[in-house]
Amino acid sequence: MGSVSLKIGDGTARFKRATLCSSAVNILMLFSVIITNLFALYAFTYSPKQHITNPFHLPHKNISLISQHVSLIMKEIDSSQRKLAQMEKQLLGITEMVASVGHSCDKSVDLLSQYMSYKVSGPCPDDWSLAQKLILKGCEPLPRRRCFAKTVPKVGLTSLPVSLWKPVSEKILTWSGLGCKNFNCLNNKKSSKDCVSCFDLVNGYETQKYIKSRSKNDFLIDDVLAMGSGGIRIGFDIGGGSGTFAARMAEKNVTVITNTLNVDAPYGEFIAARGLFPLFLSLDHRFPFYDNVFDLVHATSGLDDGGKPQKLEFLMFDIDRILRAGGLFWLDNFPCADDEKKRTLTRLIERFGYKKLKWVIGDGGSGKPQVYLSAVLQKPVRI
Repeated sequence: MGSVSLKIGDGTARFKRATLCSSAVNILMLFSVIITNLFALYAFTYSPKQHITNPFHLPHKNISLISQHVSLIMKEIDSSQRKLAQMEKQLLGITEMVASVGHSCDKSVDLLSQYMSYKVSGPCPDDWSLAQKLILKGCEPLPRRRCFAKTVPKVGLTSLPVSLWKPVSEKILTWSGLGCKNFNCLNNKKSSKDCVSCFDLVNGYETQKYIKSRSKNDFLIDDVLAMGSGGIRIGFDIGGGSGTFAARMAEKNVTVITNTLNVDAPYGEFIAARGLFPLFLSLDHRFPFYDNVFDLVHATSGLDDGGKPQKLEFLMFDIDRILRAGGLFWLDNFPCADDEKKRTLTRLIERFGYKKLKWVIGDGGSGKPQVYLSAVLQKPVRI
């Protein structure tokens, strides 16, 4: 007899193998039912051992006696149920069974109802930002719809490798639901450290990223590729901005999938226009890849757990799952707000037993007390 224990809320699940304890619980439950029925039988057949000439003279005493026995039975049943529940929890770890996929959608019923309000076989509402809100709230994967998404003509696309660094036309991107409506606005906007003027493929730092370093925390692609055991062929980039890491890897004949969301900018469309592979997926979702398939996983500040160590822990286990033995985990300028966060992250990484091929901690050149960790780690072979 199998059993599953799920903990929902932080996107995690724990599974426990059933033991002979499950049979013990079943026996206890059967025993409880038998005892309860015996109590009931006793209550309604018991009569006092005193002689009563006419039982109708004292009807209230009989009723009172029966009520007392019923009360005792109810107390015994309640006590048995509490004990069984406690034993069940201790022996099997089962409290409730909840569906893991789509469970968080229940917390956003109003948004979900709005998302599913459309005309069948008609044009889909222009509501991609609503869909992204649902994803960010954990409602993922979204339900399928029977409507036609708005098409945007992709005029001026070029083939690889020219497309990697050719400026992308603003006309082929979707700007609805965004504060900025052009690249000039995006490039002047104070964005994350990973995307400072990252849509400028001509004059911005993107043209030098990963081939020239600005600080000791910036590793070069050639140096990292040289550390790869068995060669680097396919990789996964977490929080890859406008796709420059994947573009640099494409120049080295390495295929990279870039995880992204369109937070304040059309990242997905921009990456696709460069001839690269964007994956519209939040980090709360289990990566849709088989075990041990990637030679390299690259992660920037997009890996930040937002102050939730448990969330980062489960994310690290999923990264470990999709990375092959001997593969590289490249942690690129991960922000550590204080020493405590740095120690927490270090302890977490050390739990996996990765070999530290490169490990650098610096201030990132910002002048702020926050430090940044950059590392290249190699996954061990586990038996």
